[in-house]
Amino acid sequence: MAHAQEIQLQITGVPELESGDKGGDSRDGPGPEPPTRRLARGRGVRWWALVAVDMLMLLAGGTVATLLSRLYYNSGGNSKWMATLTQSGGAPLLVIPLLLTPPTPSEEERRRPAPSKLAAVYLGIGVLIGIDNLMYAYALQYLPVSTFSLVAATQLAFNAVTSRLINAQRFTPLIANSVVVLTFAAALLGVGASSDGTSSGGGAPAPPRGRYAAGFVLTLAASAVFALILSLYELAFERVVRARTPRWVLRTQMHTNLVASAVAVAGLLASGEWRTVPGEMAAFRDGPARYVLTLAGAAVSWQAALAGQVRLVARVSSLFANATGAVQLPLVPVFAVVLFGDRMTGVKAVAMLMAVWGFLSYVYQHYLDGRRAAAAGKDGAECAVCAARAASEIDILQKI
Repeated sequence: MAHAQEIQLQITGVPELESGDKGGDSRDGPGPEPPTRRLARGRGVRWWALVAVDMLMLLAGGTVATLLSRLYYNSGGNSKWMATLTQSGGAPLLVIPLLLTPPTPSEEERRRPAPSKLAAVYLGIGVLIGIDNLMYAYALQYLPVSTFSLVAATQLAFNAVTSRLINAQRFTPLIANSVVVLTFAAALLGVGASSDGTSSGGGAPAPPRGRYAAGFVLTLAASAVFALILSLYELAFERVVRARTPRWVLRTQMHTNLVASAVAVAGLLASGEWRTVPGEMAAFRDGPARYVLTLAGAAVSWQAALAGQVRLVARVSSLFANATGAVQLPLVPVFAVVLFGDRMTGVKAVAMLMAVWGFLSYVYQHYLDGRRAAAAGKDGAECAVCAARAASEIDILQKI
């Protein structure tokens, strides 16, 4: 039988995202209910439909955002800080769905988290997002988009580690297989760097010698930091926010991305790149209008992708959200070949297949855990380890 935390992280739908925080505030109630009981009432048709919508937002938004970011560089854009800003600059748009989402009864009854704790969450995660966006901006300029997307898949492997350390995710043979396969796929791309000529495609000049290696390292580092960010989001929902309603998910995403935007604006001003923006806009291929539309489209797409991903973190787990992001692996390289002239070499094809294999290993683990949880529900009782783990978590949460 899977222990309680494994079921909580990998399987359970979080019904609070639809109906409010049933656990209540740690100062007013007994804390969250046992994960297996939550599973029994959380995974209905409606829950799966909402998960599917979140997955679609993540896949569509991530694919479009990556391609538009590459288009920005291919069409004459060169500002790293401007590219960084687009990854979080669409955060103010989240005010619209936030205003349209009515508060649930539980939100009106529960006490708000301590402002100091919320500020620490927003600032800490927001600064990490800003740094991570900057590394991704450099990496996207130095690597072909197909190679970038495949190397970025290592964030699933990194997330398996951060989920274990931060969210008590238990390793299984299938998850370990996913980690090894995805890591090896990224290493294979690094060894076969010469196979795609380090060209950025679409007629853009090839980066100077050594830039490919820098882009590879930056993508790996950014993937590791992003995996940490997703695990911290999950930890924040569990220990600080103590709610997973739509309004709290949107509020958390908006505030952390506003902090990340402030980091990007500060970097843009401090680096002096803001002086080059008018000239960059004038020299952009097909004119200033396309420049604005490209950046605006990328900003909206990044926020749509992140909205789907953060909702999956709140509804299921950070590892599930990251695994879903890996599904876009077969999508981005295909579009990159068509739109930017990237070469789909044999090395990339093998690496892509290995990455898909790693993702399917995790999906199969998810399926096995679901069957075990269903069997536990039929038995009508939790195993001794599950009960002890859940009781321990409740005791810890009551002391926070």
